[in-house]
Amino acid sequence: MRRIFFLWMIFTLLLSACGGQAAPPSTPTPGTPTATLPPTATPFPTSTPVPTPVPGVLYIDPGTSLGQISPLIYGSNYGPWLVVSLDMTPAVQDLGLTLLRFPAGEWGDRNNVQGYLLDAFMDFANKAGASLMFSVRLLDGNPAQAAAFVQYAKDKNYNIEYWSIGNEPTLYNGVMETRGETYDIDRFNKEWRTFADAMKAVDPNIKLVGPEINQFSYSTDPGATTNFGPRDEEWLVEFLKANGDMVDVVSFHRYPFPATRTSGPPSMDELRANTQEWDKIIPHARELIHQHAGRDIPIAVTEFNSMYGTPVGGETTPDSHFNAIWMADVLGRMIKNGVFMANQWYLAAKGGSGGSGLVGQYEALPSYYTYQMYKRFGNELVYSASDDPNVSIYAAKRTDGALTVIIINLSLEEQTKAIRIGDQTSVQAEAWLFDPDHKAENIGAVELSQEVTLPPQSVNLFIIR
Repeated sequence: MRRIFFLWMIFTLLLSACGGQAAPPSTPTPGTPTATLPPTATPFPTSTPVPTPVPGVLYIDPGTSLGQISPLIYGSNYGPWLVVSLDMTPAVQDLGLTLLRFPAGEWGDRNNVQGYLLDAFMDFANKAGASLMFSVRLLDGNPAQAAAFVQYAKDKNYNIEYWSIGNEPTLYNGVMETRGETYDIDRFNKEWRTFADAMKAVDPNIKLVGPEINQFSYSTDPGATTNFGPRDEEWLVEFLKANGDMVDVVSFHRYPFPATRTSGPPSMDELRANTQEWDKIIPHARELIHQHAGRDIPIAVTEFNSMYGTPVGGETTPDSHFNAIWMADVLGRMIKNGVFMANQWYLAAKGGSGGSGLVGQYEALPSYYTYQMYKRFGNELVYSASDDPNVSIYAAKRTDGALTVIIINLSLEEQTKAIRIGDQTSVQAEAWLFDPDHKAENIGAVELSQEVTLPPQSVNLFIIR
């Protein structure tokens, strides 16, 4: 949601056939301001054609630029209830995260964040090299409290550019029913705007992110998303009608599994097939934005993983190697579809082990290495294509002039594929491999000529200088 360039917008169309006042301490520990990328509106797509894939070939056209990749695509979630241990702090600093959403999940709607927590978090985010997105309390919060936090951050020169209001309002009614109240779309839209006005009055330069609904899908089938009351899409549509003039980044969450509240983790086949839904979700969200806000607005997926909850130990649970391969392909598809901001759920495994984290208390978890691979990926997307649903390819140029190519093998078997890079018949590349036996390791120089061999369940990075 994000510097989506003209040609890329065309490509995405072709692909498309989740109290009281805060009390800041008197002696805060300020952090160093971090730079972020402001959202940029882009033209509506047209019918200008783009290059077509070469059948049966992994194809890259380095000369066809699809625009800049938003640096905020490599984000995660972090909060007071999640702790990165001292042992894993160096690993997190080396991860290449660009954005952290704080305080992550429903914690911020159930607690008043105190100023000292923000101070400590700013210090952590700066050491990790990440910018910050802050979520103010909506449930049992008030506009004055939200505005006070904007003022506090402004006074401390924290340069927090992106702010959201509440977390998953689609689920508030479950809380309200216990109090004999109801919480509906209309109430949320009115409250969101009241908060937004108060926050913008303090600092008109902040960027507002919303509506932060708990799920979103292109599918209209019952059960395609999980919430109480009206479908998530209805929340998004009504939000765009009411607040599309004020929101700077349109956001939602996505957890495709479990399929029902009683089903367990997906099968490998289900998880593998799911990556393709992202080529429908993002264009569908953009279509709704155009239709109901009348303009192009950057898109954020501020929580995403394969599953909600914290199942562990399975072949497809969030702590599994195959989940990390799924995440690599999802990231690639979000990049190709011009997503401006994405926040994996979540940085540090709750309780120190397993679950959805990138790191545990003493070790890096599999999805950590997905981000290690993308850390070396370029920042200018170029055209690439694969006609094999089990093999995905993404290519980008770096600022040092190198062409970077990520090829993901989602299958359980080794794959040998024909490859073509522009009009070159053979190129030398530095190869990096993440598979069950290699943890984002440099495996040396390789020659990419007629074919490339891909290990099963692997992310392969080739750097061509």
